Amino acid sequence: MKKTTYLLAVTLIMCSVSVSAQGWKDLKKKAKKEAEKVKKTSSTGGFSNDEAAGGMKEALGKGVEKGVAQLNKKDGYLKDLEIKIPMPKEAKSVEEKLRKMGQGKKVDEAIESMNRAAEDAAEGAKDIFVVAIKEMTVADAVSIIKGEKDAATKYLSKATRAELVKKFQPVIKASLDKVGATKHWKSVFGTYNKLPMVKKVNPDLEEYVTNKALDGLFIQIAKEELNIRENPVARVTDLLKKVFG
Repeated sequence: MKKTTYLLAVTLIMCSVSVSAQGWKDLKKKAKKEAEKVKKTSSTGGFSNDEAAGGMKEALGKGVEKGVAQLNKKDGYLKDLEIKIPMPKEAKSVEEKLRKMGQGKKVDEAIESMNRAAEDAAEGAKDIFVVAIKEMTVADAVSIIKGEKDAATKYLSKATRAELVKKFQPVIKASLDKVGATKHWKSVFGTYNKLPMVKKVNPDLEEYVTNKALDGLFIQIAKEELNIRENPVARVTDLLKKVFG
């Protein structure tokens, strides 16, 4: 009897250990699945890192497309006071003096022509932006989504600014010549530099307009990024709704 009781006890213990071991395996398997699930999803919401990257690229692509379209038309720069290209700071004295002399029309023509050149050249920046967006990594995208409301624009600026200046300047030069900005610029500074007792001033037109045009582009893209982040109506695809919703 004692022997039977002993064997029964041993059997029960072994069964218990067996169940516990199986339970432990199940627990480990479940934990592993959960860990993989957490790894695949971003802490910003229930979407995977790949979805984050796709959503961010899509958002930036749409932001660039709308931003460029907004600027690549008449008055895209000229009538937007936030990005309108004025005379350079170092030429402020030139503008003031010529306006006092009744040459304001000449100055206005030069300012308008610079903005027209920027509007004409804006389309040329799109392809450079597209390449930078394609090269964005998953880690970049997740970081941007977690970042500030203009994090994507800042990333794009950092990734493309130097390349844009190099590739955009010839486009700007062609546009400056096309809309007559070079002629108006020479007229303004030629008139001023002929005045007695003035320090001659002649800023680099191409460099100045290139940088101001790019500043305007990034400001416009930042507006589009903010719109997608904050305005549900601007999230026109399922992916954008999931990532930014």
